[in-house]
Amino acid sequence: MTRINKYIADCGICSRREADKLIEARRVTLNGQPVQSGMKAGGDDIVAIDGKRIYPAEARVVLAYNKPRGITCTEKDKYAEKTITDAINYPIRLTYAGRLDKDSEGLIIMTNDGELIQQMMKGANRHEKEYIVKVDRAVTDSFIESIKKGMYLKELDCTTRECEAERLDKYTFRIVLTQGLNRQIRRMCQCFGYDVKSLVRVRVMNIKLDGIKSGEYREITGDELEALYRRCGISRSGQQVGGK
Repeated sequence: MTRINKYIADCGICSRREADKLIEARRVTLNGQPVQSGMKAGGDDIVAIDGKRIYPAEARVVLAYNKPRGITCTEKDKYAEKTITDAINYPIRLTYAGRLDKDSEGLIIMTNDGELIQQMMKGANRHEKEYIVKVDRAVTDSFIESIKKGMYLKELDCTTRECEAERLDKYTFRIVLTQGLNRQIRRMCQCFGYDVKSLVRVRVMNIKLDGIKSGEYREITGDELEALYRRCGISRSGQQVGGK
């Protein structure tokens, strides 16, 4: 028997955190009855979301996708010109492990492994995400030093973590974050009067964007996939390892 939020995650629907939200919204049923947090499912139990039965994923799929600008990271949105689900059109239902806003581009990990999503998105794990950012005017040393030390964002009422950053050329810098605040890089730039012209995520943990054309994806396999699971503290079977 598995806790219902993990059961949903194992079906590749979403992370356990998002599954809890579905349960709170009373969109999940177990054998025809509304689910409550903490309930368990397994065996021949029928779990459904919005009346549609879900099934545990048989094979784990992990993709590295190069998201173009204009694609919205959502599965369903009637106002979105094009969603990431529509853009990839993969035969198995996949979910993104970490968003990029519509105007940003670059690497997104797509998978049907809910436990992998859960561990990748957990802020306490401080997983690295690397970006190349181009702005509208010259990048100064004081700006780079300020974002490296962490800065207060009034709109979010929080201070960013210390991070790695360096200037690449007059208008471009590289930054490595270990948190995922809403539009974090754009907000940090705005504090210094910069307008972001392009923002590309080039790495998530050990997975790099190298060689993937815009709008295309590649399957992550072999040692690269094993390293990703290991860094997340889970085995390929979904069991936690390494004391996590």
